[in-house]
Formats: sequence, structure tokens, C-alpha cells
Amino acid sequence: MPWFKKAKKPKAIRHDRPRSKVPEGLWTKCPQCREVVYSREVEANGDVCPKCSYHFRIDAPARIRLLLDEEDPRVLFADVRPGDPLQFSDTKRYRDRLQTYQEAVGVLDAVVIVEGSIEGQSVILAVMDYRFMGGSMGSVVGEKITLAGEEAIAQKCPLVVVSASGGARMQEGVLSLMQMAKISSALAQLRTAGLPYVSILTDPTTGGVTASFAMLGDLNIAEPGALIGFAGPRVIEQTIRQNLPEGFQRSEFLLDHGFLDLVVPRNELKKTVARCLRHFS
Repeated sequence: MPWFKKAKKPKAIRHDRPRSKVPEGLWTKCPQCREVVYSREVEANGDVCPKCSYHFRIDAPARIRLLLDEEDPRVLFADVRPGDPLQFSDTKRYRDRLQTYQEAVGVLDAVVIVEGSIEGQSVILAVMDYRFMGGSMGSVVGEKITLAGEEAIAQKCPLVVVSASGGARMQEGVLSLMQMAKISSALAQLRTAGLPYVSILTDPTTGGVTASFAMLGDLNIAEPGALIGFAGPRVIEQTIRQNLPEGFQRSEFLLDHGFLDLVVPRNELKKTVARCLRHFS
């Protein structure tokens, strides 16, 4: 009956209501466990979720701070910059796209090379930055990692490469694909010189990077839950016409099937790499 229903008056809109004083970015929602956690607690834990140990992606400067002893290591080959050999243009000219990423990320391309030490052991460290065009491998990435290998030979020290990439850079066409063979050749020279190469695979490591230098380490180490593979699951299923097991491109599955040597949590990565380098030496 209508007389038993309490009529609700529409709420007046208050324009003088004070805005929330909670700053943005104070909380982070974990994509794995869906928990909302304090952002500073995540940062203090090495950008790892304190609830479920999900490893958030981190950029190249954070990765360098995580691995090296030095707070400000010497940067190598910083002046190597990309060109536009194909005069490529899609929705935006390639040269303009490069400039946009260079201004946003603060580096000329998707890899940073530094000279430093890990628990007192001298290394040449190459770190890919996924923020720069998805860490795609263009001619500059190939050139700088090749130079890093040559520098390791000259200094007679190990080479450590941290991969985070979507694969080859389509805007450079076949020049991008050539980098796979170029870097692999430099790594072969490193092996001939009897110097160790440690490959660290992070989320994601895919495409031509996986098909070349990321899997050529004397020791291949991955972070937990990292996406590692050459092609996407749908492409593979259509090619081999088989249903694929769940999580078949994650680091734990690859470890069980012999593609990796170790899966190491981020907070143990530095001491694990240091222990392995002492073993090699």
C-alpha cells in the first residue's frame, strides 16, 4: 500500500562539501590478489605485494639500484641515439614518437648500460626499460648491448643483462631483427674469452629478445610470475592446433620444463647473482 511507503526526499547537492585530502597514489591495488595495499609498504618491499608476493614491474633506474653496490654508477654509451632509417610513419611519425618517449622517460632508447659492482664484484650491467616503447629492441638496443659485451671483454669482467621487452621494434623493420644475430655474436665472443654472462628475465620478456640473448645466458634467472615467451598463446594454439596448459608462459612453468635455471624473488636477486658470479670466477 502506498501509505506504508516512506517517501524519500531528494538529497540536495552540496557544492560547499570539502574535497578529499587523501593524496593520489597513496594506495595500490594488487592485480593478483586484488588487495588494496599502502603504496609505501609496496615500495619498501621492493615493489612486491606484501600480501601475495606479486612482483610489480619496475623501471631501469630502480633495477640498477636493486642490483648494484654503487648509488651512482658510471653510465656507458649514453650518447648512442636512434635514427629513422625507414622514414616510418603510422598514426605518428617514428621520429616524433621517439622524441615523445625520450622526453617522458629521460633516456634516448630502451636500454641503459652501466659499469659497477655486485657485492664487490665488477660487472657490466645492461638493463632494459619497458617504459620506452615497451622495451622494444631496435638498432640502438642491439648496438648498446653489443658494446656492453665488448666492454666486458675489455675489462675482463662478467656481463649481466636484465630483459624487459615486447620484442623487436617494427618501426625499424629488418634492422631490428638483425640485432638478434648481432648480440648473439657478441655473446659468443664473451664465451670464447671465458667470461660469464648472466641473463635476468623479468615481466615481460617476449618476442625476438626471448628468441636471442635473453635465453643465451650461462645462467638464466627469472623473477616469479614473469611472462616469458616468443609468440602469444593464441598464435601458438592456432599454429600447433593444441590446447595449451594454463600458465605455460610463466617463469615457474618454464623452470619445471628446463628453460630456466632459477626463479628468484626480487629481494634475493642481488645476493643470488653475486653468489653465482663468485662460483663462475
